[in-house]
Amino acid sequence: MVHTRGRTGSGDRRRRRALAALPAVALLLLALQGCQEPAAGDAGGKPSAPAPGGAGGAGGTAGDPCALVTRAEAERLAGTALGPGRDLEGTCTYVAPASGPTAQVEVFAGEPGKNYYDAERGLGHELQPLEGIGDEAWLEDGSVFLRASGQWVAIRLVRNEEPSRFDKPLEELARTVAGRL
Repeated sequence: MVHTRGRTGSGDRRRRRALAALPAVALLLLALQGCQEPAAGDAGGKPSAPAPGGAGGAGGTAGDPCALVTRAEAERLAGTALGPGRDLEGTCTYVAPASGPTAQVEVFAGEPGKNYYDAERGLGHELQPLEGIGDEAWLEDGSVFLRASGQWVAIRLVRNEEPSRFDKPLEELARTVAGRL
């Protein structure tokens, strides 16, 4: 007598486990699809940045933060090689390799940028106005904040050097970013 029940039973258990995971997988795929909804007429499936002056405001999004500041621009600001940008919920972070000097460039777009600006103001940090950049722009040690076309962007540089050394490069990068909004 041959017992096939053991094999069939383990196959049934595997099938039940796979079926039980389907709702979670479906939810994950739907969530990811919502993050990567293609723009009208764009078959590539890439997210689109809102039009300048659109729904950006303090609570909106300034588009792809890694596109607002490219890796090459982040490296020029930091003065060293950086890894590719990591985009997460309105922020983009470029980090130096472990073998290099300590360096990190963070870009906060839309609401995260406005929140960072508000937090620095709320803490009483001294911000210097920058003239001729977007609607308004402010500089503080290692960071620049700007608003252009109703959209907020903050850029923070982390280096273990005197922050004022990077004031001019931060100002220049703010000008570039303001032109993209």
